[in-house]
Order: sequence, then structure tokens, then C-alpha cells
Amino acid sequence: MKRNGLRPLFLGVAALAAVPLAWAQTRPYLGFVYPAGGQQATTVQIRLGGQAFEDVSAVLVTGTGVTATITENYRRLNNQEIQLVNEQLRELKRPPASAAGAKVPPPLPDPVTQALIAKLEARAREWVQTPACASISSLMLVSVAIAPDAALGLREIRLTTAKGVSNPLVFEVGQLPEYARKPMLTATIQTLGKEAQALRKRPPAEAEVRIELPCTVNGQIASGEINRYRFTATKGQRLVLAAQGRGLVPFIADAVPGWFQPVLVVYDAQGREVAFADDYRFKPDPVILFQVPRDGDYVCAIYDSIYRGREDFVYRITLGELPFVTSLFPLGARAGAAVPPAISGWNLQDADLAWPAETAKPGVRQLAAVRTGYVSNRVPFVLGTMGDIVEREPNNTAATAQPVTLPIVVNGRIDRTDDRDTYEFYGQAEDRVVIEVEARRLDSPLDAVVTLTDGNGNVVAFNDDREDLAAGLNTHQADSYLMAKLPANGRYLVQIRDTARKGGEEYGYRLRLSAPQPDFELRAVPSSVSLPVNSTAAVTVHALRRDGFTGPIKLTLKNPPPGLTAAAVTLPAKQNVARFVVKSGGVTSDGPVRLTIEGTAKPGALEIVHTAVPTEDKMQAFLWRHLVPAMELVALVYDPKLQPTPKRLAPVAPPAVSAAAGVTTLAIGANATPPAPPKFTKQQIVGRLRQLKLLYEEGYLRDDFYLARVAECETPAP
Repeated sequence: MKRNGLRPLFLGVAALAAVPLAWAQTRPYLGFVYPAGGQQATTVQIRLGGQAFEDVSAVLVTGTGVTATITENYRRLNNQEIQLVNEQLRELKRPPASAAGAKVPPPLPDPVTQALIAKLEARAREWVQTPACASISSLMLVSVAIAPDAALGLREIRLTTAKGVSNPLVFEVGQLPEYARKPMLTATIQTLGKEAQALRKRPPAEAEVRIELPCTVNGQIASGEINRYRFTATKGQRLVLAAQGRGLVPFIADAVPGWFQPVLVVYDAQGREVAFADDYRFKPDPVILFQVPRDGDYVCAIYDSIYRGREDFVYRITLGELPFVTSLFPLGARAGAAVPPAISGWNLQDADLAWPAETAKPGVRQLAAVRTGYVSNRVPFVLGTMGDIVEREPNNTAATAQPVTLPIVVNGRIDRTDDRDTYEFYGQAEDRVVIEVEARRLDSPLDAVVTLTDGNGNVVAFNDDREDLAAGLNTHQADSYLMAKLPANGRYLVQIRDTARKGGEEYGYRLRLSAPQPDFELRAVPSSVSLPVNSTAAVTVHALRRDGFTGPIKLTLKNPPPGLTAAAVTLPAKQNVARFVVKSGGVTSDGPVRLTIEGTAKPGALEIVHTAVPTEDKMQAFLWRHLVPAMELVALVYDPKLQPTPKRLAPVAPPAVSAAAGVTTLAIGANATPPAPPKFTKQQIVGRLRQLKLLYEEGYLRDDFYLARVAECETPAP
């Protein structure tokens, strides 16, 4: 099994890919979204976890029909700050002094004070001194309104500050009723021998939730935890239980293998296991296709495969008698001449396949089936540029090989155990031929192996897997590729099979047989940049050269937004990485703006133009690097001199003159007493005044409390 290992590449270009210090200091990091979706025509309260949230001003969601509003910013507080919060809370709760001997109960606080007490209690409840993962311990509470006509599917959600835009994460617009468990508090770090102290103390009433199908459930898995959902089903129902875990947070910090590995189990009313899944084919997010054996209650349980857990172990499970596509055939067709493929799966009777227009450009499209108003999972389908044919059986041996004429794409499938498909063509000595399989990249479970032999059975070339920088989340690069020079005129055979000799109707493939077609793709890292006015920021662009293309590639900024420019950069022959510099003028941008980087080259007589796909550089299990695709490449131009406007101006105590001593003192209140002797050194005062200012602006301190604590800092200790 091979991984998408970019470590050598990234080590080789470390200096080239370095980002400006200002960007590294200002970009917020987003580690999880919970819940990671919501139903159309609802408003969802979500929380975002990450770091560098101090100055977050807005939440961005791609597409239309979804708006997000910040309700609370729980940046990570240090020990001194939470102490101040608790001191203010105790003062607010302290009953007023009553007359001697009076037995009258103290009056209730006024509504403003009650609201502040509730705010402080909520803040204190969320605080953890030693979080299990500091990089996700800051929280943003957000209200998300989803319009009734908001398009279904995945969106990107980001945070923005005056000086930066975060990485994106997934937020899904769904069509089913949703259940969301109570959000987890920040998990505490586990100490060797004392792990039990860090386990979540879930009340028994929260261990199991009663749901009605169809629906989507949302939750977070804590260390050692199992979440259960009880539902009623009828004999013969064909239920789909599809979980999302890694699909929501592709790579989690400080974890092996680098993502949440959910396990789904279904139990009957007697507690017997009746279905189990810990993945779906080669993907770690499990799917159970369950035909109900008898009427009654069933329980769906979810947990991590090795019982890890933390607040970023976020999941969504869709449950119900819903359409689900398990395979398409063929997996692609020529653009403009394509007809809808045959679909296989569950609950697809009379289903319609959403089909791209005849004018759709070449590329990979995500197709879904629609039945009784419900939309299925989405599966990839290629609109290609070459002519194609369909495999014809029998073709297992050299004697029954299917003749083909190059160039051609063959749509085939390894449809049974130990099946192998053989194709025959004639070539000339010194000709170069490319044999490429698209299967795993199109969600087929096929782990392809291709062999090129001459007419006498002598092996000319062989390939199992090829690593592909564009594979994104695929950690097993199972698609084969080879380019070979033919040794002589004559007959040649190409054979394709599955490495493990498995097969089935879902084991489809597209097999390209052609002369080399030099081409390239581009990936841009990161998916957001920020830069001060009259400054620059860099994007690292990776070139993925195809079929031996070694020529120069010219990079340009297409239709740059006002105030942004970029000099063209040319990747010389055989160079695969370039530093693309974006320059700002003297005007700030009105929020984040979209950038488009284009690459132009002439592998042959015709010019080829491709757009760079925005990506995020993610690390898996402390070693392997992946370029995870994003939907947008955005930039933000800001004024470095601009200071954020305080949401609440801190009060300034007026000076008062003591008539007795003729000395100016600080007036704190009507019954103020002289400040206590100094408590802090000069260095401590600087930090404490900053903490007081931040907490006051965030609405956690009253004027009198704030002024009293500032007064304690007026004269430094010797």
C-alpha cells in the first residue's frame, strides 16, 4: 500500500514555499465545525474550534442561501484571565450587606446583572487549563441561517479577521431533519496512568438518543465514548446508514493515522449485532446497507476504531430508506456525446440521474440520483476528450483479446473474482505508448495492475501504483500508469486486473491507450493569503506534468481584482514548483476577494490553459503531506496601521483631589477606599492591563470591577 507521500517534495522546496511572516502571524486556523451542517429552512447554532481567533470579525460561507453571524468569541484564556472572570462572577453573586438582624432574603439581581452572570458562567464552564489539543481550544459560537432554497451539498466555511482568512472546512446543507448532540466541552490532556480523569463524564440520559427516520444525526466522539441512536424500523426496509467523519475534517492535529476513523454498528432490540462497518471500500467513512429482518427497535452505534476522541472527532450520519448509488457504468464518456450511465445501488427504483448539459466542458462531474424528492450520495463521472468504447467479453486471455485502435479509452470493469481484461493493438518500433487507468480516482475499489507484453508474451512494461500529487485525500494511490517505448513492429497486449484478484460490478475503470499527450495540472498553496497595502504575498504553485511534458509553463493572475497585480512567472523546463508573488497597491480590499492563477503552455502546436486548483497543505500522522483541494483561492489586503475598533470602550476613572492631603488619587466609586499596596511588578502590570482591557471589551467585566483592578496596577512594586 502506497501513500500520497509529498514529504521529499516539500523538503526540497522548503525555502521556496516559505510564506511571509506577517501572513503566518495573522491567519486564523480552523480545526473543526460542529455541527458540520444543517437542514434547509432552518437556523443552526454551531461552534468552530481553532486558534488565533482574537480578532475574528466574520464567518464566510461559499455559495448563496447561507448566512453566518458570530454570537460569541471564546478565545483561549490564560490562568490570570479566567481568575479575573471568576472574581467578577463572585462579586456579582455576592448578596448585598443587610441590616443587623434582618432576615429579609436578598433581592434578585437586576436583568442586566443576571445576563452578565449567565455569560460569565458559560465562559467559565468552557474553560480548560490543559486542553488535549491547544490548536483547537479557541471557540467561535455562530448562528447559521439556511434559506429554504439553498442548494444542497457541501460548502466551505472560513473565519476572517481584519488581517487574514482561515483555512476552509466543510459545512453541508442537507434536506433531512437533523439531530445534534450537546456540544462537547474542550477535552483535557491525558496523563499517563491517569487517562480516566480526562474521559468525558456524559450523563446517562445523553448516552442514547431516540430518532425518527429519515434524518441526519450530528455528534462528537470523546475518548472512550460510544454514541447510540435508537429508531424503529419495519421488516423489509432497505436502510442506508452513511457516516461522515474524515469527509468533514480531512486531517486532525496530533493523531495517527491522521483522521477520525468512525465505526458503525447496528444492534437489534435484544442487543445483538446485526450489521457492522468500519469503512466503505477504500474510504475510512463507513456505510451500512441494511435490510431490516423484522419489525422493531434498532440501535445505531458509532465510535472511533481505537476509542480515541476529542472535540474535533465530528461526525454526521444520514439514516433512512434513501437512494444510494454504489456504482456507475461506464465511469465516463466523451464530452458532448455522453449518455447517462447505468446506475446500481439501493432504493433507486424510478430514480432520475442529474445529468450535465451537452455543452458541459471536459472534466470530472459529481452525479446524484433523485428519487421521491430525496437526493442520493454524489459519485464522480468523467467527461473526456478522447473517443471511447466499452469492454467486450470474453477477453481474459491473449487468444480472446479485444482488438483496439489507438488512441482510445476503454470503459471496462473487473466484474468477478480473478477476472482480467486483455486488449490487443498493433504498433511500430520506437513508438511511445501510454497506458493509464482511472478507477480509484473515480471511487472504484479497483486496485489496478497493468501489464504490456509483446505478441510472444514477453513483458515490455508493468505498473501497479503511481503516486499523484493531485490525489488529494487518497492515501492509497491505486491507479496504474506507464509510458513505454515499443521495441519492434507487431502485436502487443495490454492486460488489466485487480491486485488482490477481487471483482464485482462496482470494479469499473477507464483505460487510456494512446501516444503521449503532454499536459499539466496546477495546485496552489495555501487557499488564502493576506497582505498589507503596498506589500506582497506568495503562493506556492505546484505543476503536475503529464505524459512526459517538460516544457515551460507561464503563470499569470487572471482578471485580478482592483488593487492587486502579479508579474508573470515561468516555470522552466522540468521545474515543478514556483513562487507566485501577488502585489497590493495602496488601497485595502473590501473583504476577501477571489484570485485565479492560470498556467499556459504549448506542449505541441496548440496552446493549453489550466487554472490552478486551490489547496491546503495538510500533514498526516506527523510525516506524510497532502494537498487537500479547496473551492476558492482568496486574498485580503489590509492596512497594517489600522487598529480594530473596540466593541466596548473601557472607562477612565477621573482624578480626584484629597482635601486633607492635597494629593491627587484615583476615584473608583462614591465610597472608594485608597488602593491597596502595589501587587505587581512593571512587567506584570503590562500583561495585566492588557488582559483587563480585552476582558472588558469582550463584555465580561463591569465598570466598577475593571476600574478597581486597574487601580491595583497604578503604582508598580519596587
